Amino acid sequence: MGANEGLALDALGEPTRRIILERLRHGALSVGAIADGLPVSRPAVSQHLRVLREARLVTENRQGTRRMYRLEPEGLSALRIYLEGFWWDALAALEQVAETAERSNG
Repeated sequence: MGANEGLALDALGEPTRRIILERLRHGALSVGAIADGLPVSRPAVSQHLRVLREARLVTENRQGTRRMYRLEPEGLSALRIYLEGFWWDALAALEQVAETAERSNG
């Protein structure tokens, strides 16, 4: 696992950060829009966004005095590739079990 994937997994270990990512799925939002309805303060949301930025899961763009946040496709892609490795390993192990069972039954 690369350092980036480790940071991303650590960042996603916190439920509020997962909620923030869900809110950003449909496009860029300001801190205020992200924080709306969350049980944490806007400064806390800003701290969560900083962690997500450092993990390369979100990016920040300034639009005047507002900061807009959006998902970072590259960081999410690296995380997806890392997690898919587990899926392919599990499928390979399942295939091996099935082949072993077929040989012993055949």
